[in-house]
Amino acid sequence: MFDSVPPAPPDAILGLNESFQRDDRPGKVNLTVGVYKDESGVTPILDAVKQAERLLVDRETTKSYLSMGGDPEFNRQVRALLLGEQNPAIAEGRAVTIQTPGGTAGLRVAADFLVRNQLSSRIWCSNPTWANHHNVFRSAGLETDGYEYLDESGTRLDAAAMLESLQSIPAGDVVCLHGCCHNPTGVDPSLDDWKRVIEIAQKRRWLPLIDLAYQGFGDGLESDAQVVRRFVESGLELIVVHSYSKNFGLYAERTGAVTLVAESNTAATTAESQLKSAVRANYSNPPKHGAAIVATILSDDVLRRQWLGELATMRERIRKLRSELVAGLAARIADRDFSFIESQRGMFSFSGLTPLQVDQLKSEHAVYIVRSGRINIAGLNASNLDRVCDAIAAVV
Repeated sequence: MFDSVPPAPPDAILGLNESFQRDDRPGKVNLTVGVYKDESGVTPILDAVKQAERLLVDRETTKSYLSMGGDPEFNRQVRALLLGEQNPAIAEGRAVTIQTPGGTAGLRVAADFLVRNQLSSRIWCSNPTWANHHNVFRSAGLETDGYEYLDESGTRLDAAAMLESLQSIPAGDVVCLHGCCHNPTGVDPSLDDWKRVIEIAQKRRWLPLIDLAYQGFGDGLESDAQVVRRFVESGLELIVVHSYSKNFGLYAERTGAVTLVAESNTAATTAESQLKSAVRANYSNPPKHGAAIVATILSDDVLRRQWLGELATMRERIRKLRSELVAGLAARIADRDFSFIESQRGMFSFSGLTPLQVDQLKSEHAVYIVRSGRINIAGLNASNLDRVCDAIAAVV
């Protein structure tokens, strides 16, 4: 029976990572996979996370299943982190949260919820968007389409084109928006642009689905939540998928959530039951450990302050690396402006490099980036920055 199964196409990013592992050239540089790395090139476990785990070892009394909706304390804490503790949507019971195995599972649960309840059959993603968005949404039965995002340079937002595209999306469709630190480009709309997006959503009556995977990696924890909060303040119903892989460094623990904000308490409660039904049909209930870590940190004043400090350190390190990369390229390539890299946010940058130039970086210089030109800024450090700048200068 299985002889007829064709091989699946390789994942572009994970396939590059495998090629990097096989490369035996000294000084090779991997700027592909989207994980944070420190100055030594390691994805660290945060000290606040280590301390929370020690507490959990002492306190934990069971390994029994969580409910379909996950850890209630985790859900309460991350909903407040997302919307603000005093948000009226929380007080009125119009905002409900369920825990999911990472943001990816959150996207799938949200998509299953939309399809199973015949709320929509099509979702629109920015062009470009995270490569796996289309896979996840289509697997759930949603048709996917795209709206304009970048200008001709591929490094800056074309706000006019984006807004024009959003105005043409039919009522009842779903629009996937990146709450901050757009993946893969690092290019975010301004607050004025977001104001227009909200106005269009109100007028056109499409449903926002906001993917927020990098809260705290852009301009700060509160600043990065402002887009979501403005949508809620506008009175729009929406779905937010949030991840805690990056800001807590919990990549391997698969810790995420879905928050749905409805017009009424009754609608929110009913929607929550359907989200849980989608969970039951998928993975039954989420894993415990990552959510317990997050809930422990957020509910402990000392650990929370420690985590906020570590998050700020990661954010500022990425910002510093952006400046150093721009300076290094400016010193080597006088006739090309790379200053846009400093205005981008989060771990990623669309560099403006062509697929041919990316291939040259890999084959001639052992520098690995995605063929779209996306660079993981967090993969840079003092030992490889000059090498990367030299390589880019050579291919440009």
